[in-house]
Amino acid sequence: MNNRAAAVMVFSILELAGCAVVPDTIVRQPTSIKPPQAAPAAPANGGIFQATAYRPLFEDRRARLVGDVLTIAINEKTNAGKQAGSSGSKTGSVAASIPTVLGLPLKMLQGTSVSAQSANKYEDKGAENSSNIFTGTITVTVAEVLPNGNLVVSGEKQVALDKGVEYIRFSGVVNPDTIATGNVVSSTQVADARVEYRTNSRIDAAQVMTLMTRFFLSVLPL
Repeated sequence: MNNRAAAVMVFSILELAGCAVVPDTIVRQPTSIKPPQAAPAAPANGGIFQATAYRPLFEDRRARLVGDVLTIAINEKTNAGKQAGSSGSKTGSVAASIPTVLGLPLKMLQGTSVSAQSANKYEDKGAENSSNIFTGTITVTVAEVLPNGNLVVSGEKQVALDKGVEYIRFSGVVNPDTIATGNVVSSTQVADARVEYRTNSRIDAAQVMTLMTRFFLSVLPL
């Protein structure tokens, strides 16, 4: 094995190992957004109302601008079931009489006949059930304000444990009218919601190493 092949193999190992550091995500990126830089101050247009820093006077302070934060109460519960079945049957029969040659039966086969019957029947049944419950809270950031006023939000929470890291990610579209007191909205009221919980523990690393071992054992001439 020359030096170039060895270098390529080492680079491949490092690349695969790097990909295993953070689990893949389905959540809208980025998960943290900073508010845009403030525009130059406009001339004062009133002693009380300022258009550049508008906040409703008779309501709680709620997320409505890019960079604002709000809390998502994750309460997801799904149940699904599926049943399927099929059956069928098939029968057939064949019968043959004494053969003839030029319209005359062969004397050696007088009284001989051939018959056959077949039958085929099958039946297939299957059932599948799944149930998932995911509860928790995560604070997200407003990434974009849509023309109709809805808020595109995204956020990530990382919890480092003794033997790994837990990743909780969330993204979706929030209607400001559904934001409750305390700047909280339920995940069941978020459109296009993407909720995920991933881990990066020793068990996950062991699974990745197992896949890498299988790959290199399949290509190396051992």
